[in-house]
Amino acid sequence: MNVILSIRPKYARMILSGAKRYEFRKCTFKNEHIEKAYIYETSPTKKIVGIFDIGDIISDSPKDLWDQFGHLSGMNEAAFFNYFRDIQIGFAIEIKHLVILDPPLDPREKISGFTPPQSFCYLKYYIRILPSQAKKLPAQISSGHL
Repeated sequence: MNVILSIRPKYARMILSGAKRYEFRKCTFKNEHIEKAYIYETSPTKKIVGIFDIGDIISDSPKDLWDQFGHLSGMNEAAFFNYFRDIQIGFAIEIKHLVILDPPLDPREKISGFTPPQSFCYLKYYIRILPSQAKKLPAQISSGHL
């Protein structure tokens, strides 16, 4: 099973550049067998701009998540804690083996009846990507090691 994650353009670009190595969420997937995440960059782009393998999903207090992964969050401390305001447990999703799509995919052309998810939605299949569309990052970035 796979997911489509809605991500704001600022943070999607940070993921694509390798600066953001964890995606933070207030809630996570009920299904524990998620393999891939498709990055849906929200308005104004409204396209799938990348795909990554789901690595570890760490659940912890926002303070502990910041202490462990703040430097890989792509966020400043104030924005991070504002996002997790009034949340006791948050989730850090490790981004592994990132592939950038160039050109990005319009999900409406690939998924019948597509509606952008508020946070994420499950996808029971893989979206077919042509090899010419996929740009892999250097191994030290895509594997999670710098």
